[in-house]
Amino acid sequence: MVNNITRLLDSRKIPYTAFELPAEKLGALESAHLLGVPPETVYKTIVVIRPKPGKPILAVIPGPNRVDLKLLAAATGEKKLTLPTEREAEELTGLQAGGISPLALLNKGFQVVIDDAAREHGEIYVSGGQRGLNIRLPVAALSELTRARFAAISTPESGNS
Repeated sequence: MVNNITRLLDSRKIPYTAFELPAEKLGALESAHLLGVPPETVYKTIVVIRPKPGKPILAVIPGPNRVDLKLLAAATGEKKLTLPTEREAEELTGLQAGGISPLALLNKGFQVVIDDAAREHGEIYVSGGQRGLNIRLPVAALSELTRARFAAISTPESGNS
């Protein structure tokens, strides 16, 4: 499966592996199960809204976790952050939920914050910018491409999401 993200990674000579999954909206945990990999290596991108005008933040966190808005606010210097509805997230990014990816939103003004836990892995899986496409790539390449910061921004989810 080729799309703008795989073309970009190819053009930058970034090593990656693309995985095709069913095209319905899958959570990170379902994706991990289908890929046969540990859930903590499959990251999901959560759109987070700032109180003042400005582009939303993309929080890239491990699949089993949930974004901690207080930790994220502290990491980004914001007072209070809110989560949009799924529909609002789709409108803000132009991408379908389940396909929202920091790689698909490069140079569009979104601030990207990757959970510190990613540093424990050489590579992580992220959405390939559309439903049904998952990309495994080096954490260092992801942070460099997206100009991301690392911070502790998530906590383990109680129950499944």
